[in-house]
Amino acid sequence: MKSTTKTPTPSYVSTTNACKLCKPLGACIAFRGIEGCVPYLHGSQGCATYMRRYIISHFREPIDIASSSLSEKHAVYGGGPNLKKGIINVINKYNAKVVGIATTCLTETIGDDVPMLLKEFRQEVSAEHLPLLVNVSTPSYSGTHMEGFHATVRAAIDQLAGKQETAETTPINLLPGLVSPGDIRHLKQILEDFHIDGIVLPDISETLDAPAQLDYEKIPEGGTAIADIQRMGNARATLEFGRTHCLSKSTGGKLLASRFQVPHFPLGLPIGLRETDRFFATLEDVCNTAIPRKYELDRGRLVDAYVDSHKYLFGKKAVVYGEEDLVVGMTAFLAEIGIVPVLCATGGKSGHLAEAIAAVTDDILSAPPLVCENIDFYEIAEQIETLAPDLLVGTSKGYPISRKLNIPLIRVGFPIHDRFGGQRTLHLAYGGTQSLLDTIVNAIIEKKQADSPIGYGYL
Repeated sequence: MKSTTKTPTPSYVSTTNACKLCKPLGACIAFRGIEGCVPYLHGSQGCATYMRRYIISHFREPIDIASSSLSEKHAVYGGGPNLKKGIINVINKYNAKVVGIATTCLTETIGDDVPMLLKEFRQEVSAEHLPLLVNVSTPSYSGTHMEGFHATVRAAIDQLAGKQETAETTPINLLPGLVSPGDIRHLKQILEDFHIDGIVLPDISETLDAPAQLDYEKIPEGGTAIADIQRMGNARATLEFGRTHCLSKSTGGKLLASRFQVPHFPLGLPIGLRETDRFFATLEDVCNTAIPRKYELDRGRLVDAYVDSHKYLFGKKAVVYGEEDLVVGMTAFLAEIGIVPVLCATGGKSGHLAEAIAAVTDDILSAPPLVCENIDFYEIAEQIETLAPDLLVGTSKGYPISRKLNIPLIRVGFPIHDRFGGQRTLHLAYGGTQSLLDTIVNAIIEKKQADSPIGYGYL
């Protein structure tokens, strides 16, 4: 059995409510997960304003995104002078340790050579404590927010990581992708329970979900320490999440493997029993340490919950949409619990989604789901009317479809704008899977109660 990718061929060329976000937005989130870093967009002011508002709506945390604020004049004559002035302003105002510079459609279209401009800037400015400058190419027209996120992680490794000859420890690198701050905290706790010196890049667990402060901090505490990034070449292994992402030619983990000979372990997002088992088994092998008892108990409780929930879930149909690796992880999980994924949809177009879906479902599902890449929500809605699913699983951008067709929506991933606590949503490992399972079962029960003419008080 093999899943097939379907690329819709409508009779129109417009995109209606894209099932993706823009590339520099992902870069801003990734930069926010580096210690002392200020994200800086080389482009127009509107890009930074839009992304600040979008990120704040999900994480409910303030975020400053600097901008070179290009105008029509700079589109003609080039944005180099504004780029340099903007960096000086960031240095003076924020005292940043890192300035993370991402390009936008405008500066990529006019052809600004950012690496060359930064080289000139370093020669022109004799600042004693010049921050680290990390740049990444992220034009929106060439990809999604996830591609921008992963490109930024790779750029940080490429431009900052090294190998220390006198290193005292050999850490383990963990590249989790764009998961929630709650997930990052959970992963860090797992590494701690394994007694692992772990480096998580990026780490948004505090920078995008901080405690209340008496005074506003321009740059919040937290993020992956620069010193830790600089010693990633000393690691005994790199664990990198994302079945579709890890199929691409160049990732942060593959760069560490080729440059510093750090063993690379590509894994799916640990959602569901089997993908989480693979994650823990890899930790056991790499660390030569048995899984801590607390996670054996978590796994046992999850198996028990699978059994208890089967009568509610078996045979239900679901549409899963969003960024590619989250779609793969959620599809693997849904298939395990007896729900049939009938459509797996994404706005990305890596070409790897069908392959990744098949890898996690071939031995579970009797028929492959429909897999659609480069799709928007207008096209998803057209498919849903034919497929008649019982559940939608994805971001809050699918709410209009959920409301119109009266189909429960399980909100996962980024962005979640119409519910509270998206930054704390747990998706990963046995604990995150248990939380997702409870949410899904209760959504099914609630729909059954709401549709019943008499209601049910005991199910």
